[in-house]
Amino acid sequence: MITGSQIEAIIFAALAALNAERAPDDQIEISEKTLLFGAGSRLDSLQLVSLITDVEVALNTEHGLEVSLADDRALERSQSPYTTVETLRDYVLELTQGT
Repeated sequence: MITGSQIEAIIFAALAALNAERAPDDQIEISEKTLLFGAGSRLDSLQLVSLITDVEVALNTEHGLEVSLADDRALERSQSPYTTVETLRDYVLELTQGT
């Protein structure tokens, strides 16, 4: 079973890949509190989609998990699972544990 720290590492790697495409003075701070979506986020909509896709691909290739992060369950929540690294990590954990 995948752990929260493994999921967080996958999200951090996806953010690092986005940073590799950004100017040195436009880097995204990478932590569990990093805003991914909403007011204050430094990601635009395309970068958020890219991040989600990278996380889904890594979950599949590295852990054999087929997870769809952009589905009705995510959209129906009162708090978006895409708000921060922490909320995305917790959402992935929830999906992979079947709860």
